[in-house]
This record gives sequence, C-alpha cells and structure tokens, in this order.
Amino acid sequence: MTQLPLPLPATRAAATARLAAFLPRAGASYAARRNEDLPGHPYVSGLSPYIRHRLVTEAEVLDATLRAHPQGADKFLAEVWWRTYWKGWLERRPAIWSAYRQGLTEALNRVQTEAGLRAQWEAACKGDTGIDGFDHWARELAATGYLHNHARMWFASIWIFTLRLPWELGADFFLRHLIDGDPASNTLSWRWVGGLHTPGKTYAATPDNIAKNTNGRFRPTGLARDCRPLSMAPHPAPRPVPDGDALHPGAATALLLHEDDLAGDGFPGLPAATPLLFLVTTARRSPLAVNPLVTGFVDAALTDTAARLGQPDAPRFTEGDLDALADHLAAQGIRQLATPYAPIGPTAAALQRLAPLLDARGIRLARLLRDHDAQAWPYATHGFFRFREGVMA
Repeated sequence: MTQLPLPLPATRAAATARLAAFLPRAGASYAARRNEDLPGHPYVSGLSPYIRHRLVTEAEVLDATLRAHPQGADKFLAEVWWRTYWKGWLERRPAIWSAYRQGLTEALNRVQTEAGLRAQWEAACKGDTGIDGFDHWARELAATGYLHNHARMWFASIWIFTLRLPWELGADFFLRHLIDGDPASNTLSWRWVGGLHTPGKTYAATPDNIAKNTNGRFRPTGLARDCRPLSMAPHPAPRPVPDGDALHPGAATALLLHEDDLAGDGFPGLPAATPLLFLVTTARRSPLAVNPLVTGFVDAALTDTAARLGQPDAPRFTEGDLDALADHLAAQGIRQLATPYAPIGPTAAALQRLAPLLDARGIRLARLLRDHDAQAWPYATHGFFRFREGVMA
C-alpha cells in the first residue's frame, strides 16, 4: 500500500511516477475499496492535485488506464471523467459561479454581524464542534491540503444539514485549503450534496456509513436525519461550448501558463522556443487567506514547469500585475499571447481583464482549448451519467 506523501512534490515527474505506481491497482482493487477513508489513503490514486493543475492531463491518465486495464477500471475512469464533467457543466453555466461568489460575500458579511454564526463557523473551520470524524477532517484538511473524497461528502453533509451553516462558507473552506481544489469540482460537489445540482437529491451522512468506511475510527452521533434540499433557483440554460482561438502563424508569440494548465504542450503551432511567462491567481481562490500548502504547491509547480520547458527564469505576474504583464510583452515585441483555455474561475476572470489591456497594445490573446475539453464539454448538458454515455460512445 502506498501512502500519500505530504507535502506533495509538485513536479510532473512525481505525477507520472504516481500514475505508474497506481495503475496496477486502478481496476478491481480500486473499485472494491475506493470509498474507505483510512490513514494514508491507501486505496485511492493521490493524482488529483496533479490533474487539477495539469501536471498530468486527464487525457494522459485515461489513456494510461485503458492501456493497463482494457476492461475492469470503469470506477476509476469515472472519477477522472467527473472532473471533466464538472468543468464542462460550469463552463456552460457561468452564472452558477457568479451566484456562488455572491452568496459567499453575503455569508461572510453575516459572519461579521452575527456573533452566533461566527462562533459556529469558526468552530467548524478549526475542528472544534465535538462531532466525531468531522473535527478530524477539518484539522486534516488544514494540515495536509487533502481529504479523501468520501470524507469530503460526509463533511459537506454535516456542515449543511447538521451544523446548518451556509454551504458557500463550506465550499470556501475547501477551496482555500484543498491543493486539488478547483472552482468547478468544488462548487458543484457542494451544490450536489445540498440538493442544488440534481433537484430533489441530497447526500445524507450517516453514522453507519462513516463507521463502515473508516474501519470504525469514527461513528458520530446527533447527525441530521432531515436532509431536505436547499432552496434553489432554476438552472440557467447551458450556453454553447467555447470554440477556443486559433493561433495566427507568423506572429511574434509568447506562451502564458497558469495554474489551471501547466502541461506546457499539446498545442500544435507553437514554436519550440516560444518565450514563457506565468499568471498566478492562487490567492484569488478565496476572499480569505489561502492555505500556504496550496500556494506552496502552485509555486513549486511553476518552478518545475519553467525548468522542464528550459526557461527557469520565466517571469511571473499576479492578477494585480496585468498592466505590467502587458507592458512586458509589448517591450518584447510580442504580438500574440497564447494561453491554455482557463475554465470558469479566478484565472479566467483575470484573462478576461487582461484581454483589453493587450488589445490596447496591439497584442492578440489566443485562448487554446484542448481537444479533451472540446470533445467532452458538449455532453455536459444534464447529469453525469448522460455525459458519460456521450464521451464513451
């Protein structure tokens, strides 16, 4: 059994090594024991931090798994596809992300004015509620930047239905502490638990299920039995899947990488010596302070990517430095800035603000959509199982 090393080495080499080590267990072993939350997390892959930042891509993981297991790895393949589904679903409904951010602002304002809510929220975040298991997971998350997927579901259910805390505060707690946290998977998973994603369907944490899948380590008492769905507005109609942009051949081009896609390749037409720079938006995952484990992982991943692409001194700019980024490109004579398409979230918002600044300097922004996303996102129209049928057809 391999344990999840913490802190994680944030390199592509570590990602590919972990994938290779896990592949023999991606079939029947994973299917049988993936739900068990045990010390060291021995029955899951530990790949999610790498996939989230695309130090290894979903397409690579799916291909390697299918080669190792032509049959019998459906459960693991589904987990990889879930991340693509969530991103595609949110990409086609950006108003859901905007509503989450607005709801979070309102909840944080309430925390400042309602002493009782503030005390409950602080106790939940510190793991000081007295609820068996829940307190352990709150502390584990803050200390390691990771939680087992089943523990995330239990935690969210207890947060929403037993503690009766605003779900947006819980989603924010995860997003600022999870190394693998991304806007789509995190926001929509919390909505799913609360009955906001699949209307009428919630997830109820139960003492028996928790005890069974933690080998008796935890059996909380007093959990809510009434887990009725939260009130919700109708889902907005899905917008068309974005096309992405094509590169203009012959234009002086630079490559901007960001935390949503650090693969650094997979885009035909980019010259090998394309100048590299980075956009860093990690601090914008939350209005509150982001866990140093998260910012440290991203920082190390950028360093690894720059070295891997032969440009260890590639400059970095934050979302507060967009004018400086545009000036830097103009001074270098760049006329086209290529960047991997960033799904809904802080990076996409920063790129949206960057585009007119570049345009004013005669620089074109080309958002390059990967084939994996372009082919899968059109199926993110309803639930996951309809999506899965489409992408696997």
